[in-house]
This record gives sequence, structure tokens and C-alpha cells, in this order.
Amino acid sequence: MHAKRRFPEGFLWGAATAAYQVEGSSMADGAGMSIWDRFAHTPGLTRDGDTGDVACDQYRRYREDVELMRQLGLQAYRFSVSWSRVLPAGRGAPNPAGLDYYERLVDALLEAGIAPLPTLYHWDLPAALDDRGGWLNPDVADWFADYACLMFGKLDGRVKTWATLNEPWVVTDGGYLHGALAPGHRNRFEAPIASHNLMRAHGAAVKAYRAEGRHRIGLVVNIEPKYPASQDPADLAATARAAAYMNRQYLDPIFFGRYPEEMTEIFEEAWPTWPAEDYALIAQPIDWLGINYYTRSVTGHDDGNWPLKTRVVRQDQATYTETDWEVFPQGLTDTLVWVKERYGDIPLMITENGAAFIDPATVEQGLVDDPQRVDYLRWHLGALQDAIARGVNVEGYMVWSLLDNLEWSLGYSKRFGIIHVDFATQQRTLKESARFYAEVIASNGANLT
Repeated sequence: MHAKRRFPEGFLWGAATAAYQVEGSSMADGAGMSIWDRFAHTPGLTRDGDTGDVACDQYRRYREDVELMRQLGLQAYRFSVSWSRVLPAGRGAPNPAGLDYYERLVDALLEAGIAPLPTLYHWDLPAALDDRGGWLNPDVADWFADYACLMFGKLDGRVKTWATLNEPWVVTDGGYLHGALAPGHRNRFEAPIASHNLMRAHGAAVKAYRAEGRHRIGLVVNIEPKYPASQDPADLAATARAAAYMNRQYLDPIFFGRYPEEMTEIFEEAWPTWPAEDYALIAQPIDWLGINYYTRSVTGHDDGNWPLKTRVVRQDQATYTETDWEVFPQGLTDTLVWVKERYGDIPLMITENGAAFIDPATVEQGLVDDPQRVDYLRWHLGALQDAIARGVNVEGYMVWSLLDNLEWSLGYSKRFGIIHVDFATQQRTLKESARFYAEVIASNGANLT
């Protein structure tokens, strides 16, 4: 057990959500359709046909949710902006009602003493832009920069920390390679193009912010550390491929101006050659980096697993969440130390960390007991303290998620929230993990042991 130790003074405690997962009313008040509206309404693509039409109804209940955040002592709220809510066609004339919603949300947060941390893109591309090629169209970088400038003009100043993209790896791997997420493509040739255009869009938005913004902008990536299943050379090579594909593909271009060498090995003839000016655009200096951490993978070689030729080796005696992710807090420490050692001392923030477990079906005495989630958070916050003790510059922690919500193609079957949502009534109920987290915030982490 660790001796009691607090987090650094000024450490920022918050929670995170994403627009399509919580807002509902996705096409209300002049908003346009997104690729997730289209995907979720296509029969057979989401569990039980679940959609984000209502979700947590935060579009209408945001004041209630902000009050819950205030009661818990949250100091920050990471949310995403629905591109199609503010630009129904993805570009051109903005939707005043959509812009007004985000202004009201930000003002409500500030009134409650909560810092707004908006992410410009959390997977919900306007369908009108998807009809023009979406992330496969090189013009998407300019479309994104224009959208970003619209939001900067409305909110910069009230917002002091921006993120461009959330988890570009998931956008591409799920949306263009394996088809499990919107827009549902399965194409080895498309995936590298989508990834590259996401990074070009990120760079274009950062460049635009340097001209217009006055504060900080960065990127959010999901890092899943890869550990070899054995010291067999084939397993070691497989681990290197997996790490390059998931963890370095979106960071090496920013910090080093190049993609990992393994990308050509993975995609073979499907991996294009990119012009030098693209790398210059992508490598815009960022002010901070968001890390989403959930689990690790133990990796072995597997010729039959296209295209990486890898497999994940399940660990005996390990605990797994409802999404079949191993609970491995040490991986968070390892990840943060690796980022510092490889990319330098850039300010980091844990922008997502949490777990789905089976919560009780009923609410007892106004509280949902979720001891597994409490343990998960306690262990991972301890691992975060370990990383900070080793000199990693971590500025804050955003638990995933504030609310039970739509878990994308898994629908409402997986609950990540520290606040329980009855989706039939929209009743919010604190879980024990919310009370635990409030105590963490109040003590700045001193209550972990």
C-alpha cells in the first residue's frame, strides 16, 4: 500500500462524455444528420437497434447534469461538439440554435465553477460530408478547419483548453477497416487514407487556432500498451506492429514528422506515399496531449488475423470488464512513462479512464452500489500517482464517464457511468463510484489509501 499522497496542486478533476452518446435530440432545432444517426438507424448495426435519438437527453437536461457535476465537486467537464448540430451540411451556413446550445452549456459550466473542455470531433461526421467522401476526401481538412474556426470564434476565451480529435485510431479502425463503427466501411485501402486525412484535419485546425485562438489546443489519443506474449521473435515483431498501428501511428507524425516504418509492412501496397507538405501540416506543435487509457493487450503472432497478423492472448487469473478488457492499472503508469520518454515532456491529461461492469438492476436507497468500478478507479488513480512520482507531467484526470450512455454499436448494454441513468425515465442516480470520486476530488487524492 502507498502512503497517503496528494496529487499536484492545481490538478484538474473532471468527467467526460461525447455528444452522440449523451445529448439526444440529434437532429432537433435545425441540426443535420451525422454518420452515427445514419449508422444507428441501419438495421442490424447496433445492439437491439439502439440509437442516440434520446440517449441521456442532455441536450434538454444539461442544467440538471451541470448541477450534479457541481455537487460532486467536478472542476472540469470534457464534452464534444456535434459538428452537424452547428453546421447541418458540415460547411456553409451555421445553425444558430446549435451554436446557442453550446454557448449555454459553456456558460452554465462556468457559472458552476467548472472548466469546459470541448473536443471538436468525437466520431460524428456530418452525413452531408460523408456523402462527399467524408474522411476519404482530401478537402475534409479544410472543412474541419472552417468548422473549428466557427467554434473558436464563439467560445475561445470562455474555453481555454481545446481538443481537435478524439481517438483517430478508433475512427479509422472501426469505421474504415473493420466496419464495426460509422460509417461502416471494410477496406484496407481506405483506412490509411482516412487516418492521414484525420491527421491533416487536426493539423489544419491547430494552424487555424494559432491565428485566432489565445489559449491551448491539443489532440486526444487512445493508448493501449502492447506486451509480448513471449520472447519468440515472431511475437516480438507482432507486438511492435500492434504498437505502431495503435499507439504510434497518430503521435509519430506530430512529434517526428513521419509514420512508423511498420505501417508499410502492415498495409503493404495499400499504404500510400504522402507529400512532404502533408507532414509539415500534421506536425503543428500542440500545447497538450490527452491520453485515453482503458486496458492493455498481450500480443502474439497470428498469420490468420488480417491485416496485423497479431492476436491478443487472454490472461489467466486476470479480471475483465463487461467489454472484455483486462483490468491492468500498471499499464497506465507504463503508458505515461513511455509517452514522456518517447515524445518529451509535453503536458498530459488523462481524458478518459473507466470501466463497464454489471451494475445492480435496482436503485437501493438512492444509490447504486458498484464496488468493482470503485476498485478500478482507485487502482488506476494509484497508477497515475506512480507515473507522476516518476516525473510525468500530468495535469488532470477525466473519468469516463459522467453518465451511463450509448456505448456506440453496443447500444445501452454497457454502463460506464459514475451516475446511473434509467433510460426509460431519464432519472439520474449517483453510484458509489461517484461518491468515491467526489471524495478523491475533495482530498486531491489523499483518500486513495
